[in-house]
Amino acid sequence: MSRSGPSGRRKLIVAIDGPSGAGKSSVTKALAERLGYIHIDTGAMFRTVALLVSRQGIDPQDDAALTRLCSQLIIEFDSSDGSSRVLANGEDVTSAIRSPEISLLTSKIAAMPSVRSHLLLQQQMLGARGGVVLEGRDIGTVVFPAAEAKFYLTASAEERGRRRYEELKAKGEHVSLEQTVAEVQMRDQQDFTREIAPLRRADDAVEIDSTGLTLETVISGMESLVRTRENR
Repeated sequence: MSRSGPSGRRKLIVAIDGPSGAGKSSVTKALAERLGYIHIDTGAMFRTVALLVSRQGIDPQDDAALTRLCSQLIIEFDSSDGSSRVLANGEDVTSAIRSPEISLLTSKIAAMPSVRSHLLLQQQMLGARGGVVLEGRDIGTVVFPAAEAKFYLTASAEERGRRRYEELKAKGEHVSLEQTVAEVQMRDQQDFTREIAPLRRADDAVEIDSTGLTLETVISGMESLVRTRENR
């Protein structure tokens, strides 16, 4: 599953799972950069499908329509200009997939078998050679259950809601803290109780509660563990 880099170190598959707003995106990007790995945001892949479902007026429970949509969809991650962008059939959808509406729709979309099976294959192809950091909700349990380094990143619902609120406010969106926390809790309920690949911590994942911790503290701890396993 892993491969060796120029230095002789093994290039691992690193899985980071956790609930919405736990800081997975920021942590994954920074960790991948430090390790010299590729960052694969699987959550952004599901968000992209949700965005197109919303735009095209597709019933999120219509599995046949979702299958047609996914069969015509190519999702790519581009960092050629120094920033991380998500492309859907060549269109930059990086900002569009981060709205509160798309966040809630994503959880419904992610529960559909056609969407999960289509994106699962894409994710496994992108990460099969190792040297990747993947974030999502079922990376360590379903996508790469044999990943050499697994983390479950979480934080209190209040903390995650506050972070999301600050992020949306910075973008100029008119939101309330109470509503944002409520949406995080609603997303948790959907993710934890869905029938297919519900959110849970893998038995062999290291759990990190980022409530009150700095980004640097979280990343440093993860990097240390990955470096140790690279040299095994």
